[in-house]
Amino acid sequence: MSHSKHELGGDKQSSTRGGNISSRIPGFYKLGVRERLTALRDLAGLSDAEVGLLHDGCLSVEQANHMVENVVGTYALPLGLGLNFQVNGRDYLVPMCVEEPSVIAAASNAARMVREGGGFVAEADPPLMIAQVQLYDVPDTTAGTQAILAEKAALMCACNDAQPSLVRRGGGTRDIEVRTLEPSTAEDAGMLVVHLIVDCCDAMGANLVNTVAEAVAPRLAALAGGCFGLRILSNLADRRCVRVRCRVPVDVLRSERFDGVAVRDGIVLASRFAELDPYRAATHNKGIMNGIDPVVLATGNDWRGVEAGAHAFAARSGVYRPLAIWRAGSDGMLLGQIELPMAIGTVGGTLRVHPGARLGLQISGVKSAQELGMVMASVGLASNLAALRALAAEGIQQGHMSLHARSVAVAAGASGALVDIVAAELSKLGDIRKERAEQILSQLRESAAY
Repeated sequence: MSHSKHELGGDKQSSTRGGNISSRIPGFYKLGVRERLTALRDLAGLSDAEVGLLHDGCLSVEQANHMVENVVGTYALPLGLGLNFQVNGRDYLVPMCVEEPSVIAAASNAARMVREGGGFVAEADPPLMIAQVQLYDVPDTTAGTQAILAEKAALMCACNDAQPSLVRRGGGTRDIEVRTLEPSTAEDAGMLVVHLIVDCCDAMGANLVNTVAEAVAPRLAALAGGCFGLRILSNLADRRCVRVRCRVPVDVLRSERFDGVAVRDGIVLASRFAELDPYRAATHNKGIMNGIDPVVLATGNDWRGVEAGAHAFAARSGVYRPLAIWRAGSDGMLLGQIELPMAIGTVGGTLRVHPGARLGLQISGVKSAQELGMVMASVGLASNLAALRALAAEGIQQGHMSLHARSVAVAAGASGALVDIVAAELSKLGDIRKERAEQILSQLRESAAY
């Protein structure tokens, strides 16, 4: 995938420090790292100390030692900026932490295309998480359910008493539901699960809802006449979904070989393939998470929880389905939409100790967990568009391997200007192997110029 000056930047740039910046930065990918940091400092209003954090890796061994056990060091991943993103009329610089070549460039290019159609339009559910309390050996599940629901008001008060600080911030338990689990064996008979629906405000909420579940589990078991088992959140956060849609003019979809209508129809056909086949849907959704996970990582959120929720949501009908679908609109434009759970936070957790996570949020400019979730889902939809357009036009390998060639060149020992020279030759030959890169590098170094 060759990148024109439009793909990672734009033709015009306007920014107001401290206000709504522009995410269209002309020629950003052509700048050196220090020049990019200078541009980011001015756009996001970063201090010199914060710019230094980005340059030095954002996390010291001492800080890491307060985060996880048995620390022996830190392990760095590249942190880049997703550009051209406009969500609900506002521009965002999107921090993306990822090791895979082409992800950031492809998402930024797709965001530019979506921008031509008016940008992403997003909405988010209230930040409701589910805490589950498992009840077993319940002698009469119908009577147990009725007994719990009869005490719903008192139980909700008990839940809120367990998290007074959350209630003070405007959150708290909003509802209680009871489900009877159908037994598959005799040993499974008499099992209920109680769902405590908790508004977590701007927190991801795992610790909050777990505390609530543990506080009321004995009382729930007593009401049902059984015993309590697990008391823990569910990562299928289907009360906390984000929905994003976009419109893409066909003219911006065209490639060197195909016009925009042909590319649009290829994307729609690829979408239908994913809707009908779970084997394709798995790869389709992986492409979506290619965009979402890097933003989750860069903002200190739990990418494993987001992944679990997304894939469980994709299979909620009993058949694994795509999270995003694409159609041709009546006006000829390409229409895309995505829906998935987004259990993420902008306070607490890793953000308390990881300066890089706090900096990622500052760069993004988001003010709430719901806003962050909408941005993340928009990046996921853009990533999906980029992948499907590549498949419908040039083919995925052409773009991916051209960027992969840089990594191969570095692995072969190239540095400085030689990286791009070797990578370009590898792409030209269509032979992206370390052995070939070593041969090219050797020939270049034997010449007078190198």
